[in-house]
Amino acid sequence: MIIGHLNALPLAGLPTALLSILTRADCTLAALAARDDGRWLPEGCAWFCHIGPAQTQPQTQRHTEYHHQWADIQVMLAGSEMINAGVQSLAQPQDEERKPDLFIATGAALPVSIKLTPGAFAVFLPGEPHQALCALDDSMTVRKAVFKVPRALLEV
Repeated sequence: MIIGHLNALPLAGLPTALLSILTRADCTLAALAARDDGRWLPEGCAWFCHIGPAQTQPQTQRHTEYHHQWADIQVMLAGSEMINAGVQSLAQPQDEERKPDLFIATGAALPVSIKLTPGAFAVFLPGEPHQALCALDDSMTVRKAVFKVPRALLEV
């Protein structure tokens, strides 16, 4: 996992492929915040982004997920959340694949907690477990941009 802020990208140590996405003029905090909700697939790009509202919940009500084929870049646009994450794979053969490449982990060893506020981001590489949208105090509606980057872009 990698954490950072859109206003301090050089400090995040991002791989070239991810840095090239987040340094685009249409990926600044202001540009993302101004974009309409929905799926955004820039022409000629292998990655896409979903922008929209989501509801935080108590940690006990949130699932832990991971992906095999996609990396997530989760960028907070408005509001705040806690994302809990693991530093090793939790993948088990019996894990539920809720949607294509969205696996729900049955174990919950998540020793890292990341607070996202506007402009902050967290990157979860394929296999890295994460539990997003955990409420800090009370549940709230947040607005996020979640980039889905195919594994192949990271292996170049």
